[in-house]
Amino acid sequence: MATLSLGAARRLVVKIGSALLVDSTSGALKSDWLIGLAEDVARLKARGMDVVLVSSGSIALGRGVLGLPAGGLALEQSQAAAAVGQIRLARAYEEVLAPKGITTAQVLVTLEDSADRRRYLNSRATLEQLLSFGVVPIVNENDTVATDEIRYGDNDRLAAQVAVTIGADLTVLLSDVDGFYSGNPKTDHEAQHFPVVDEITPELMAMAGDAGTGLSKGGMKTKLLAAQTAMAAGCSLIITEGSTVQPLSALEDGARATVFVAREDPSAARKHWIGSMKPKGTVMLDAGAVAALGKGKSLLPAGVTLVTGRFGRGDPVEILGPGGAHIGAGLSRYTSDEAKLLAGKRSDQIEATLGYPGRAALIHRDDMAL
Repeated sequence: MATLSLGAARRLVVKIGSALLVDSTSGALKSDWLIGLAEDVARLKARGMDVVLVSSGSIALGRGVLGLPAGGLALEQSQAAAAVGQIRLARAYEEVLAPKGITTAQVLVTLEDSADRRRYLNSRATLEQLLSFGVVPIVNENDTVATDEIRYGDNDRLAAQVAVTIGADLTVLLSDVDGFYSGNPKTDHEAQHFPVVDEITPELMAMAGDAGTGLSKGGMKTKLLAAQTAMAAGCSLIITEGSTVQPLSALEDGARATVFVAREDPSAARKHWIGSMKPKGTVMLDAGAVAALGKGKSLLPAGVTLVTGRFGRGDPVEILGPGGAHIGAGLSRYTSDEAKLLAGKRSDQIEATLGYPGRAALIHRDDMAL
């Protein structure tokens, strides 16, 4: 763990599997473990770190309450178990974190929330606002409504997508194994442990097995896919064994793990991604707006002189200077029709112009590549 420490992270996503949180025999919550995790979260928050928890466990908890049998469940049984378990899961996190002065929020998502650009931006804005208030969001897949067509299917990849959405620089997958091996260490005693991975190659992917525990859905292959997603967005990812009390403290103290190291930071990766997208329209700015962007400001409608093209909220647009010179690209927070109405308008005129409250920025500085 000398290559990367939690202390270097500004924004952390932690994925918690069902097997860590819920006793497989009784279906009861592992309260001592959860209290230890809360100690870790409070310590990291005290350092000024943003923390998001992506937590499994709702179906496992609900299954126990409803007395459902072990093994596979029908879709409607899983959804019912999730509905019962989600409220208990959220309450459990609130009860261990509130005494430490930490406010929690439950955020339920489906795959559609990241696949649809407008819903993705809504999720991003909500999570950013919660983090700005110092809240610890508890994120889970919305198993009460998700079907196979609209679900992530495992919280490893969900955690990576959340990390991408909020621009996290580190994700930790608390697992039942202490990192990535060349084979299944439970059955192959010659399996090699990889302490650091700089690139996920086809050879590494071929080594990944798919075995999971009785309560979890994800195997090592899903963890590698999660690492791919995170690394591409500039977010490093760690796989470590999480059953010990205060698993994040154990990680900082040198617990065995595998670190998948991102090559650039989240901000740079996001700007490269935005800059590589094909624009669906243009916005032309006056000289004052160009100067403001150069100082790291967001683009306000007042500085826009012309809008062309057809685009929706969240679509990429080209940013042009007064003479048509290319300035950069960004993701619009308004549709092209709305942007045309708002061009040249002050922020205090947005509601009167559109007939409803809007966002102050046409393109936020975090959604811009200059």
